[in-house]
Amino acid sequence: MTQALSLDPRKTALVMIDLQHGIVSRPLAPHAGTQVVANAKTLADALRTKGGTVVWVRVLLNDLLALPADAPTRAPDAPAAPPIASELVPEIGAQAGDVAVAKRQWGAFYGTDLEQQLRRRGVDTIVIGGIATNFGVESTARAAFDQGFKLVFVEDATSSLNEDMHRFTFEKLFRHMGHVRSTQETLAALA
Repeated sequence: MTQALSLDPRKTALVMIDLQHGIVSRPLAPHAGTQVVANAKTLADALRTKGGTVVWVRVLLNDLLALPADAPTRAPDAPAAPPIASELVPEIGAQAGDVAVAKRQWGAFYGTDLEQQLRRRGVDTIVIGGIATNFGVESTARAAFDQGFKLVFVEDATSSLNEDMHRFTFEKLFRHMGHVRSTQETLAALA
């Protein structure tokens, strides 16, 4: 049974992770990048009109922290990404009053002013989504949880490199950190 959810838009921020050219166009599952972007725009437009905060996070791909790993996310000898790869896609409909955060690691809190931006606006709840579920979204969510923010995970405004990774994170982790909802359920909670 799903618990009823009600969100105070003035204390809520939509935080969308890495909806940028170099990521949205990748093969994703279970939701295509275009669907994630469309749902993010719908959520942003609704929250903005109700006085909430909209945050667009992007990763600077050529500055991304790359430590030795058995399965690195980027080959050490890979060519530099073109500058546009780190730019947000225009389809999100970013507005002048939105908050923009550039990061150099998976999570959006470390080494950025995200927490300060949210606290100054009186935000206590984060509605989160983006790409990829178990990289940038999960890393950001863990830091938000540790800092005491309430969390709402928008399942159909989030996707990953494969469906198993996405489902595992939503079913085994996110449900313990906050509420898991669809775009439509989240919109209804803002009413």
